[in-house]
Amino acid sequence: MTAFREVTHVIFDMDGLLLNTEHLYTRATQEICDPYGKKYTWGLKQTLMGMTGPDVAKKITKELDLPISPEEYMKLATEKYEKLFPQSEMMPGAEKLVRHLKKEGVHIAVATSSSIESYNLKTNHHKEFFGLFEHIVNGSSDPEVKAGKPDPSIFLVCASRFADKPAPEQCLVLEDSPNGVEAALAAGMQVVMVPDPHIDESLTHRATLTLSSLEELRPELFGLPPFPS
Repeated sequence: MTAFREVTHVIFDMDGLLLNTEHLYTRATQEICDPYGKKYTWGLKQTLMGMTGPDVAKKITKELDLPISPEEYMKLATEKYEKLFPQSEMMPGAEKLVRHLKKEGVHIAVATSSSIESYNLKTNHHKEFFGLFEHIVNGSSDPEVKAGKPDPSIFLVCASRFADKPAPEQCLVLEDSPNGVEAALAAGMQVVMVPDPHIDESLTHRATLTLSSLEELRPELFGLPPFPS
């Protein structure tokens, strides 16, 4: 068995990891592309996952040659998100894992590329759950986050906001996107990847550990308290 470093802090991504929102992003994006006869492919999507909203808007309008500016794209996307995001549901295993770590006194936080406005829409029906985290870093809104994933900034900022200021090697990141995995590794952190089943397998090999669901995670592998037997 691969030996993993023991950690004391866990940082969670949100979209596609804690909340099942990726299909909502896909639906909104395709609805924006439809009037222009453009197809939002999985190949393009997997390169965008984990990026900030402005970066996504720039890349989509360029790659699909949409006759609108990134700013216009963002405006259309925001209108669609306001209708879709309140439908966000929890991913399998997310609630059990987070409540277990909280109960055992493990330091936990969220580092999401979502803006604060987008975050509020997605978490409106899950406020008690997200209240379990010590803090939330919203990459698209936070002035300290200098660049989106795959830049490590968001995870370094998140770690720095724990009261005891852990070193990067004391933090474990849980992610679903290749950009998020690269960001965590660049930050000097171990990363467990729970990829969407559609993601090209070649994009999962860089993770410290890859699982098909959070339900499979054994916290004791990283020196964290195991689930009760």
